[in-house]
Amino acid sequence: MNHRPSSKGCQTGSGSSALLSLLGYTLPADQLAVAPARPRDSARLLRIDRKTQTLADHTIRDLPHFLLPEDLVVFNDSKVIPARILCSSNRTELLLLEQTRAGWWTALGTPAKRLTPGTDLFPDPVHGTISTTPMLRVEKTVPGGQLVIRSLVENFDLHRYGHPPLPPYILKSRKAQGIPDFDPADLASYQTIYAKMPGSVAAPTAGLHFTPELLAKLNHAFITLHVGLGTFRPIKTNDFRDHPMHEERYEIGPGLAEKCAAAKRVVAVGTTTARVLESAPHLRPHAGTTSSFIYPPYDFKRIQGLLTNFHLPHSTLLLLVAAFAGSELALHAYEHAIRNRYRFYSYGDAMLIL
Repeated sequence: MNHRPSSKGCQTGSGSSALLSLLGYTLPADQLAVAPARPRDSARLLRIDRKTQTLADHTIRDLPHFLLPEDLVVFNDSKVIPARILCSSNRTELLLLEQTRAGWWTALGTPAKRLTPGTDLFPDPVHGTISTTPMLRVEKTVPGGQLVIRSLVENFDLHRYGHPPLPPYILKSRKAQGIPDFDPADLASYQTIYAKMPGSVAAPTAGLHFTPELLAKLNHAFITLHVGLGTFRPIKTNDFRDHPMHEERYEIGPGLAEKCAAAKRVVAVGTTTARVLESAPHLRPHAGTTSSFIYPPYDFKRIQGLLTNFHLPHSTLLLLVAAFAGSELALHAYEHAIRNRYRFYSYGDAMLIL
């Protein structure tokens, strides 16, 4: 069924009422997804047609019907590392952000008062007996709240001690519902089926919906962008354009430039993929970093389609969606999704904007 938005409201722009309403939308608590759809491609898909300004309800497995054989679907193949470390004997928790050299990481930790320089930590294994031997040490604190962590053992095994770094809102919602915050199924669920390059501390969540069978039906290619913690940082500045955008590492491999040039349309799976495609100086093989911040108005140069999940209020991801769909249409899509009980955020449903 198609749905057409009202013509009322301001045009897309940095001060439009539609954009401000979109950024500040309110989600009913029970529409926050604490577990993924199973099977993956049974998640719902809201199709958004920019030309006709209409919406239609589908499921992810319907995606091939909306694409042309000449369309190219581009995915982010970054792999999530098990970056959440629980230390019950210390009553602390770490989120490892980046390995700076062998055995050394930058991290966030809570509560900060128990994580002073010199503190030895006893990580809980995902399975098995808790060790009585210290394995990590807080070396120093860094301005901005980060820690420098050093391993006290050779080859600290993240896969033995690390949990999937689920977003805090999922953990908080599970706790409120009396659900354990760690589900062994998360080890696979919070990872795309095509994940290849380790480095992300948050999943490129639009890709979580794909199965091998669905992927095989699509003309596709990959980029790599390692998703950082800044993805979840809300906009707190009075003017969103003043928000300090985080920097993330990316890599483009052989063949992408040629595939994009030959495509009828390039469809980005996820805002991470969109940011790389739009901000890279070229699409020939290279590695770099991006702190691209896309918000309305913005003229997209390389992508003609976007598959993405429903994002948090006051987020940079929501601004990118508004820039691609138009603020008024994006607002209408979010209102429709809330009204029709779509599931939101990392484990939630998706939208396809063409």
